[in-house]
Amino acid sequence: MSKKKSAPIEDEREPCRLYLITPPRLEPRAFADTLKAALDAGDVASLQLRLKTEAGETADADTIRRATEILMPVAQARDVAFLINDRADLAAEMNADGVHVGQDDMSCKEARKIVGPDRIVGVTCHNSRHLAMVAGEDGADYVAFGAFYETGTKEAKTRAEPEILSWWTETFVVPCVAIGGITVENAAPLVRAGADFLAVSAGVWSHPDGPAAAVGAFNRIMSEEKRNT
Repeated sequence: MSKKKSAPIEDEREPCRLYLITPPRLEPRAFADTLKAALDAGDVASLQLRLKTEAGETADADTIRRATEILMPVAQARDVAFLINDRADLAAEMNADGVHVGQDDMSCKEARKIVGPDRIVGVTCHNSRHLAMVAGEDGADYVAFGAFYETGTKEAKTRAEPEILSWWTETFVVPCVAIGGITVENAAPLVRAGADFLAVSAGVWSHPDGPAAAVGAFNRIMSEEKRNT
Protein backbone atom coordinates (compact mmCIF):
# COMPACT_ATOMS: atom_id res chain seq x y z
CA MET A 1 0.00 0.00 0.00
CA SER A 2 1.57 3.22 -1.12
CA LYS A 3 2.28 5.85 1.51
CA LYS A 4 1.08 8.45 -0.94
CA LYS A 5 -2.19 8.80 -2.78
CA SER A 6 -2.64 5.79 -5.02
CA ALA A 7 -2.09 6.14 -8.73
CA PRO A 8 -4.23 4.15 -11.18
CA ILE A 9 -2.99 0.59 -11.26
CA GLU A 10 -2.01 -1.37 -14.32
CA ASP A 11 -4.36 -3.74 -16.12
CA GLU A 12 -2.69 -6.66 -14.38
CA ARG A 13 -3.35 -6.12 -10.70
CA GLU A 14 -0.68 -6.59 -8.10
CA PRO A 15 -0.80 -9.70 -5.91
CA CYS A 16 -3.09 -9.57 -2.88
CA ARG A 17 -1.36 -8.29 0.27
CA LEU A 18 -2.01 -8.35 3.98
CA TYR A 19 -3.53 -5.34 5.80
CA LEU A 20 -3.27 -5.80 9.55
CA ILE A 21 -5.64 -4.19 12.06
CA THR A 22 -4.55 -3.96 15.67
CA PRO A 23 -6.51 -5.56 18.50
CA PRO A 24 -9.08 -3.09 19.84
CA ARG A 25 -7.36 -2.91 23.23
CA LEU A 26 -3.65 -3.23 23.82
CA GLU A 27 -0.73 -1.96 25.89
CA PRO A 28 1.52 -0.39 23.24
CA ARG A 29 4.94 -1.22 24.68
CA ALA A 30 4.02 -4.83 25.36
CA PHE A 31 2.36 -5.14 21.94
CA ALA A 32 5.37 -3.68 20.11
CA ASP A 33 7.35 -6.93 20.38
CA THR A 34 4.38 -8.95 19.10
CA LEU A 35 4.03 -6.52 16.22
CA LYS A 36 7.71 -6.72 15.32
CA ALA A 37 7.54 -10.51 15.15
CA ALA A 38 4.43 -10.42 12.98
CA LEU A 39 5.80 -7.84 10.54
CA ASP A 40 9.11 -9.70 10.25
CA ALA A 41 7.33 -12.95 9.35
CA GLY A 42 6.19 -11.97 5.87
CA ASP A 43 4.93 -9.25 3.57
CA VAL A 44 2.51 -6.79 5.20
CA ALA A 45 1.28 -3.74 3.30
CA SER A 46 -0.21 -1.72 6.12
CA LEU A 47 -1.20 -1.57 9.76
CA GLN A 48 -4.34 0.18 10.95
CA LEU A 49 -4.41 1.36 14.56
CA ARG A 50 -7.97 0.68 15.65
CA LEU A 51 -8.38 1.18 19.39
CA LYS A 52 -11.75 0.92 21.13
CA THR A 53 -13.04 1.20 24.67
CA GLU A 54 -14.87 -1.63 26.42
CA ALA A 55 -18.10 0.06 25.31
CA GLY A 56 -17.01 -0.05 21.69
CA GLU A 57 -16.32 3.65 21.31
CA THR A 58 -13.18 5.00 19.67
CA ALA A 59 -10.40 5.38 22.24
CA ASP A 60 -9.56 8.85 23.50
CA ALA A 61 -7.02 11.00 21.69
CA ASP A 62 -4.20 10.59 24.21
CA THR A 63 -4.50 6.79 24.08
CA ILE A 64 -4.27 6.90 20.29
CA ARG A 65 -1.35 9.34 20.39
CA ARG A 66 0.64 7.15 22.79
CA ALA A 67 0.04 4.01 20.76
CA THR A 68 0.99 5.83 17.57
CA GLU A 69 4.22 7.14 19.07
CA ILE A 70 5.25 3.60 20.01
CA LEU A 71 3.86 1.48 17.16
CA MET A 72 4.16 3.71 14.10
CA PRO A 73 7.99 3.62 14.07
CA VAL A 74 7.86 -0.17 14.27
CA ALA A 75 5.67 -0.30 11.16
CA GLN A 76 7.39 2.41 9.15
CA ALA A 77 10.84 0.97 9.80
CA ARG A 78 9.61 -2.09 7.91
CA ASP A 79 8.03 -0.05 5.08
CA VAL A 80 4.54 -0.83 6.39
CA ALA A 81 2.08 2.04 6.00
CA PHE A 82 0.57 3.15 9.33
CA LEU A 83 -3.08 4.23 9.28
CA ILE A 84 -5.27 5.50 12.11
CA ASN A 85 -8.92 4.48 12.29
CA ASP A 86 -11.63 7.17 12.48
CA ARG A 87 -9.46 10.12 13.51
CA ALA A 88 -8.27 12.04 10.47
CA ASP A 89 -7.20 14.88 12.75
CA LEU A 90 -4.85 12.61 14.67
CA ALA A 91 -3.53 11.03 11.48
CA ALA A 92 -2.50 14.49 10.30
CA GLU A 93 -1.20 15.58 13.71
CA MET A 94 0.90 12.45 14.23
CA ASN A 95 2.11 12.35 10.62
CA ALA A 96 0.65 8.90 10.04
CA ASP A 97 0.53 7.52 6.53
CA GLY A 98 -3.24 7.77 6.36
CA VAL A 99 -6.67 7.32 7.87
CA HIS A 100 -9.52 4.86 7.54
CA VAL A 101 -13.03 6.27 7.91
CA GLY A 102 -16.37 4.56 8.27
CA GLN A 103 -19.66 5.76 6.86
CA ASP A 104 -20.60 7.21 10.27
CA ASP A 105 -17.27 8.98 10.86
CA MET A 106 -16.88 11.56 8.11
CA SER A 107 -16.96 11.72 4.35
CA CYS A 108 -13.97 10.88 2.20
CA LYS A 109 -13.85 14.51 1.08
CA GLU A 110 -13.75 15.75 4.68
CA ALA A 111 -10.99 13.30 5.56
CA ARG A 112 -8.99 14.37 2.52
CA LYS A 113 -9.22 18.03 3.50
CA ILE A 114 -7.81 17.18 6.92
CA VAL A 115 -4.99 14.80 5.98
CA GLY A 116 -4.03 16.43 2.68
CA PRO A 117 -3.35 15.02 -0.78
CA ASP A 118 -0.39 12.78 0.01
CA ARG A 119 -1.83 10.58 2.74
CA ILE A 120 -3.97 7.48 2.28
CA VAL A 121 -7.72 7.75 2.79
CA GLY A 122 -9.62 4.46 2.95
CA VAL A 123 -13.38 4.17 3.22
CA THR A 124 -15.69 1.49 4.61
CA CYS A 125 -18.32 0.64 2.01
CA HIS A 126 -19.99 -2.38 3.65
CA ASN A 127 -21.67 -4.42 0.86
CA SER A 128 -22.74 -1.39 -1.17
CA ARG A 129 -21.70 -0.85 -4.75
CA HIS A 130 -23.12 2.65 -4.58
CA LEU A 131 -21.09 3.65 -1.52
CA ALA A 132 -17.96 2.26 -3.13
CA MET A 133 -18.50 4.20 -6.35
CA VAL A 134 -19.12 7.40 -4.39
CA ALA A 135 -15.93 6.83 -2.38
CA GLY A 136 -13.97 6.20 -5.56
CA GLU A 137 -15.32 9.34 -7.18
CA ASP A 138 -14.47 11.31 -4.05
CA GLY A 139 -10.82 10.26 -4.22
CA ALA A 140 -10.56 7.32 -1.83
CA ASP A 141 -7.29 5.42 -2.13
CA TYR A 142 -9.09 2.18 -1.38
CA VAL A 143 -12.60 0.92 -0.64
CA ALA A 144 -13.29 -1.73 1.99
CA PHE A 145 -16.04 -4.33 1.61
CA GLY A 146 -17.37 -6.62 4.35
CA ALA A 147 -18.02 -8.34 6.56
CA PHE A 148 -17.43 -11.53 4.60
CA TYR A 149 -17.55 -13.85 7.60
CA GLU A 150 -18.69 -13.83 11.20
CA THR A 151 -16.41 -11.66 13.28
CA GLY A 152 -15.99 -11.14 16.98
CA THR A 153 -13.87 -8.01 16.55
CA LYS A 154 -16.87 -5.76 15.97
CA GLU A 155 -20.57 -6.12 15.26
CA ALA A 156 -20.84 -6.27 11.48
CA LYS A 157 -23.58 -4.12 10.00
CA THR A 158 -23.64 -5.98 6.71
CA ARG A 159 -22.60 -9.27 5.13
CA ALA A 160 -20.80 -9.13 1.79
CA GLU A 161 -20.30 -11.83 -0.81
CA PRO A 162 -17.04 -12.43 -2.71
CA GLU A 163 -18.77 -11.50 -5.96
CA ILE A 164 -18.60 -7.81 -5.03
CA LEU A 165 -14.81 -8.03 -5.07
CA SER A 166 -14.85 -9.53 -8.56
CA TRP A 167 -17.24 -6.85 -9.80
CA TRP A 168 -15.12 -4.08 -8.35
CA THR A 169 -11.77 -5.30 -9.64
CA GLU A 170 -13.14 -5.91 -13.11
CA THR A 171 -14.62 -2.41 -13.29
CA PHE A 172 -12.45 0.01 -11.31
CA VAL A 173 -8.76 0.70 -10.70
CA VAL A 174 -9.08 1.84 -7.08
CA PRO A 175 -7.88 -1.03 -4.85
CA CYS A 176 -10.36 -2.93 -2.71
CA VAL A 177 -9.96 -4.38 0.76
CA ALA A 178 -11.83 -7.43 2.07
CA ILE A 179 -12.61 -7.33 5.79
CA GLY A 180 -14.55 -9.23 8.40
CA GLY A 181 -13.77 -12.53 10.08
CA ILE A 182 -10.95 -13.43 7.70
CA THR A 183 -8.70 -16.29 8.80
CA VAL A 184 -6.08 -18.52 7.24
CA GLU A 185 -8.81 -21.13 6.72
CA ASN A 186 -11.26 -18.93 4.79
CA ALA A 187 -9.04 -16.39 3.03
CA ALA A 188 -8.47 -18.14 -0.31
CA PRO A 189 -11.91 -17.46 -1.88
CA LEU A 190 -11.48 -13.72 -1.26
CA VAL A 191 -8.05 -13.71 -2.89
CA ARG A 192 -9.48 -15.59 -5.87
CA ALA A 193 -12.38 -13.15 -6.09
CA GLY A 194 -9.98 -10.25 -6.59
CA ALA A 195 -9.27 -8.62 -3.23
CA ASP A 196 -6.22 -6.38 -3.39
CA PHE A 197 -5.80 -6.52 0.37
CA LEU A 198 -7.07 -8.76 3.15
CA ALA A 199 -7.76 -6.80 6.34
CA VAL A 200 -7.18 -9.12 9.28
CA SER A 201 -7.25 -8.64 13.03
CA ALA A 202 -8.11 -11.64 15.21
CA GLY A 203 -7.17 -14.00 12.37
CA VAL A 204 -3.56 -12.98 13.03
CA TRP A 205 -3.38 -11.91 16.68
CA SER A 206 -5.43 -14.88 17.95
CA HIS A 207 -3.95 -17.53 15.66
CA PRO A 208 -3.24 -20.70 17.69
CA ASP A 209 0.35 -20.82 16.49
CA GLY A 210 0.93 -17.10 17.06
CA PRO A 211 0.80 -13.96 14.91
CA ALA A 212 4.06 -14.61 13.10
CA ALA A 213 2.86 -18.03 11.96
CA ALA A 214 -0.39 -16.48 10.78
CA VAL A 215 1.35 -13.82 8.70
CA GLY A 216 3.49 -16.46 7.07
CA ALA A 217 0.45 -18.63 6.34
CA PHE A 218 -1.50 -15.75 4.81
CA ASN A 219 1.43 -14.92 2.55
CA ARG A 220 1.69 -18.51 1.38
CA ILE A 221 -2.02 -18.55 0.53
CA MET A 222 -1.80 -15.31 -1.43
CA SER A 223 1.28 -16.48 -3.32
CA GLU A 224 -0.39 -19.80 -4.18
CA GLU A 225 -3.55 -18.12 -5.43
CA LYS A 226 -1.49 -15.71 -7.53
CA ARG A 227 0.30 -18.64 -9.21
CA ASN A 228 -3.04 -20.28 -9.97
CA THR A 229 -4.53 -17.27 -11.74
